[in-house]
Amino acid sequence: MKLKHLAAGILAFCGLITSVHAQLPPKRELRAVWIATVENIDWPSRRGLSSAAQQEEFINILDRLQRNGMNAVVVQIRPAADAFYASAFEPWSAYLTGVQGRAPMPYYDPLAFMIEEAHKRGMEFHAWFNPYRAVFNVGRSSITGDHITRLKPQWFVTYGDTKYFDPGVPEARQYVTQVVTDVVKRYDIDAVHFDDYFYPYRIPNREFPDNSSYRLYGRGMGREDWRRQNVDSIIHLVSVAIKATKPWVKFGVSPFGVWRNRAQDPEGSYTHGGQTNYDDLFADVLKWLRNGWIDYVAPQLYWERGHRLVDYEVLLNWWAQHGYGRHVYIGHGVYRINSNAAWRNPVELPRQIEEARTLNTVQGSIFYSNKSFEGNPLGIEDSLHNHYYRYPALRPLMPWLDPQQKAPKSPYFIDAFERANGLQLYWSDDDTSGRTQQYVLYRFDAAAAINLNDPTKILGLIPQQPDPQFTDVTYVKGRSYVYIVTALDRLEQESLASDPLRMKIVNGKTEFLFP
Repeated sequence: MKLKHLAAGILAFCGLITSVHAQLPPKRELRAVWIATVENIDWPSRRGLSSAAQQEEFINILDRLQRNGMNAVVVQIRPAADAFYASAFEPWSAYLTGVQGRAPMPYYDPLAFMIEEAHKRGMEFHAWFNPYRAVFNVGRSSITGDHITRLKPQWFVTYGDTKYFDPGVPEARQYVTQVVTDVVKRYDIDAVHFDDYFYPYRIPNREFPDNSSYRLYGRGMGREDWRRQNVDSIIHLVSVAIKATKPWVKFGVSPFGVWRNRAQDPEGSYTHGGQTNYDDLFADVLKWLRNGWIDYVAPQLYWERGHRLVDYEVLLNWWAQHGYGRHVYIGHGVYRINSNAAWRNPVELPRQIEEARTLNTVQGSIFYSNKSFEGNPLGIEDSLHNHYYRYPALRPLMPWLDPQQKAPKSPYFIDAFERANGLQLYWSDDDTSGRTQQYVLYRFDAAAAINLNDPTKILGLIPQQPDPQFTDVTYVKGRSYVYIVTALDRLEQESLASDPLRMKIVNGKTEFLFP
């Protein structure tokens, strides 16, 4: 009897896997991973590595993520009022070099390096800032003499073991905005990203110590409304500064997974979260979405389906209904794998990805965090590489960023040669504006209908280059194909299709038919 039940269970499991993977993936989807630097969670693996070792580690991370089908990375470049880049405002991070204020030796700029390597692989680079954390641990962190906490001590408060910018101090908000704007101006980032730490998570029986700033700036408002106004202020300041500097740079926020519980607000979710964005972190994320201050939201839904208090499916559907026309990316907790009985189920995370894909107001996923993929726990990398992210995906469009910008001109094929390792394809374009950032190369069987909405026909996404080319290593000599190439700008707008490159076999010899 037990064997019978076991066999039935195996069949059911296999059937679930088959049904999960049966549908075609979306052609456009954000697929990103958080790379945390605070406490050396993800990168570098430890403090004080040589510059060459740091670079090698980061390249290995990108290569693995690329194999897993990712098209973006979210990298923490300012974990605690410090910098993973050359900054005139804040010192080099101790997580990078081992000593705060010490530059990498031999010198290189990690942020410029990371952006270049990500773009080489066709990945977006989202620069992740922690806006308010200033000293991660006041008991064991060593800070430089010119650190902002020493220069402007009146801007800061200590809560628990951590020192924070006081969000109620206007000058502190302006300073953080200046730090972000400096990076937007000097580096070729694709997005600015804030995590969930606005006002910090509550410590039991301890109130956040902002009495001084509340007396100075409260103006008779209730303290909680005043705190929310302070966070609204920095989000709006940063949003305006980004768009005034580079309109195409996105601004995204990754909030805690519960905005408000239904018991607190009829607009809230049917959950029982112990803390919420609105009431405890004073982050009114829905207001930012409604007002168009942010371009995407990536709620951290790190719970399992069926959770007693904060059910993944309940929150997924709630956030899908509260994007207000902006993008919603689901934050998935890869680190939760094997943490309890629910997360020892190998289909828990795959099912979460699949359920998010069924909602047309959800445009992708971000995974926390890079290190959690190590060892391929419960085969999650196999699931992504072989099934969910087997085919490339373009990133979703944000038409509000620059509605006047037109898509690039269509490229055109100029040559093709059969080589020992496959078919070598060459093309060009007349894009003198420099808008083209990538090319999308499609391949169809000669007898098949041409459908550019089918991502399984995408051979590759190729970064723009002076003489673009691609080797189709899966080309089978003697078969007839049709190739199409299109161009993408940095907003992921796709050009019209090129004229097709057709192949036919004449007397056993391949001929290429150019338009």
